[in-house]
Amino acid sequence: MRAVLIHETGGPEVLRLEEAARPEPQDGQVLIRVHAVSVNPIEWKHRRGLIAKQLPAVLGSDVSGTVEVSRADGFAVGEDVFGLAASGGYAELATAAADRIASKPAGISHEQAAAIPVAGLTAWQALFDHAGLQPGQTALIAGAAGGVGHFAVQFAKHAGARVLGTGSSRNRDFVLGMGADEYFDYTQQDVAEVLSDVDVAFDTVGGKTTESLLSTVRSGGTLVTIAGAPPEQAAAQRGVRAERFGMNPNSQQLARIADLMTAGEVQVEIAETFPLAEAAHAHALSEAGHTRGKLVLVVGPY
Repeated sequence: MRAVLIHETGGPEVLRLEEAARPEPQDGQVLIRVHAVSVNPIEWKHRRGLIAKQLPAVLGSDVSGTVEVSRADGFAVGEDVFGLAASGGYAELATAAADRIASKPAGISHEQAAAIPVAGLTAWQALFDHAGLQPGQTALIAGAAGGVGHFAVQFAKHAGARVLGTGSSRNRDFVLGMGADEYFDYTQQDVAEVLSDVDVAFDTVGGKTTESLLSTVRSGGTLVTIAGAPPEQAAAQRGVRAERFGMNPNSQQLARIADLMTAGEVQVEIAETFPLAEAAHAHALSEAGHTRGKLVLVVGPY
């Protein structure tokens, strides 16, 4: 099969399309003929060596495709599925555990489905599993136009929350179009000076943003971050719960998000699609950090 591998860490140029051994599914797994795979920041962090990974490696986890071999209950050969790959997703074939995938509804494309898993689950779990967002509360989403952020805006709005988004001026109309009630341009406004009494703040940006969000949260509220160490001591002094978390695979939540997309309640923004051979270009764009929505690699015709 063809796959994009890295043999050493470095810039985007270390991503090479070449022939690779076909992965074999274990008990409880399926082999997926990959049609699309999305790009996530953790992958260029692996590529750069910022997060250790055994090399050589095929990167990528978010896949959508068709079951080619099934050694798992509940999934049949020929069924379209999406979720988190066990073997690398930047490949024509990938294995996945049955509890990390879900059936792909006919109403969404493989490109759309591939954009869901990491970003969608991260947003869902941040708001509901970790922050406990309730109808009528106010949620502040930092980095609201990004892959995770634009899902979070829509999930919070669907849950009946008042939604505030932050980002640059170019993304104002986009985020408001996703359902945000108000938008704040971080280049023109300091949210710490203009916002207060937020119930939930969700930080997808990190750095100074994490600290600035803290002062917007009411006593008894929650700050959840995926991008940096939470200011736990300062949060405790304000009576705020601050937490950093990592996404956990959840096939039921994947199916729920896909159902919302099929119903038109949630949409995914795909910034650009690229053939698998252009994975390096997609990495460069992702690493630049200004992508609206998701970047997706298309793996052959389907």
